[in-house]
Amino acid sequence: MSRALGIVAVAILSIIVIAVLALMINHNIQLAAEARDFPPPGRIVEVNGKRHHVYTQGEGDITLVFMAGHGTSNPTLDFKPLWMRMVDEYRIAVVERSGYGWSETSDSPRDIDTLLEETRQALALAGEEPPYVLVPHSMSGLEALYWAQEYPDEVKAIIGLDPLTPETVDLIPAPSKTQLYAMFFISRIGLSRLMPESDVGESLPLMRSDDLSDEDREQYLAVFYRSTLTRDMLREVSHLHDNAETVARNEAPVDTPMVFFISADQDATVVGWAESLSDYLSQMTTGESMRLATGHYVHHGAADTIAEAAKAFLEDIE
Repeated sequence: MSRALGIVAVAILSIIVIAVLALMINHNIQLAAEARDFPPPGRIVEVNGKRHHVYTQGEGDITLVFMAGHGTSNPTLDFKPLWMRMVDEYRIAVVERSGYGWSETSDSPRDIDTLLEETRQALALAGEEPPYVLVPHSMSGLEALYWAQEYPDEVKAIIGLDPLTPETVDLIPAPSKTQLYAMFFISRIGLSRLMPESDVGESLPLMRSDDLSDEDREQYLAVFYRSTLTRDMLREVSHLHDNAETVARNEAPVDTPMVFFISADQDATVVGWAESLSDYLSQMTTGESMRLATGHYVHHGAADTIAEAAKAFLEDIE
């Protein structure tokens, strides 16, 4: 009996191994085809020996630099509902960090000094010049604040999209490492390609947005399969608290005008979220906020409202 069970176990294990290998082979074939079908829409520059993607559009006197939150697989399209409403008056630049969008994964540290210098270098190599108006979402709020601390002359203002501040980091439950690495494994072998269409729409609500064209949706999905929870994204999580402490040790950039668009949904989930963000803004010479009845990706659910309010804010500080 034990020998029979052993044979069955070996057979089942062999089937699983073969299935995983088949998934990986198919995934890599699909990735190669998608890379040909959907080349980077912006400019590729080399920073620290790795390719970084910077998407730009518009000719305004003010450049808005969009900075993605953690785990956003396609920042260029993720921010489209907002930047498409701003590009008529401003120049927009979406910087994709290592492991995001069309940017290569890297071996460089994910401490906040490295993140900031890579962003600054990518913009410079793409031909963009400060001062900038930074538009960070979520985790990149820390990088934006640090930028204003270290290089105040380069930051004209900050438009925060439910951004992290040093104080809010401690309010967020730490993600499960087991869950993160399971998601990393699933994305690397291509298992996510087997998701039913209904699950894709649930996981990627932007796919249902009228702001994306049919071609955008195809591109969004292709980049999602390639850049979901990459190695760089995993390493960013491990540096999050250290990065927050680095920002906290510096004086708050009180002379940098700021407006934060705060998610009511996030505040309902994370106790003290809106209060903490408002407290941070209270230190600023010019600090405003707007609470929005939408999710953490506020630029998806309230793009019209944010665009209108952001334009008015920028007019007031000029």
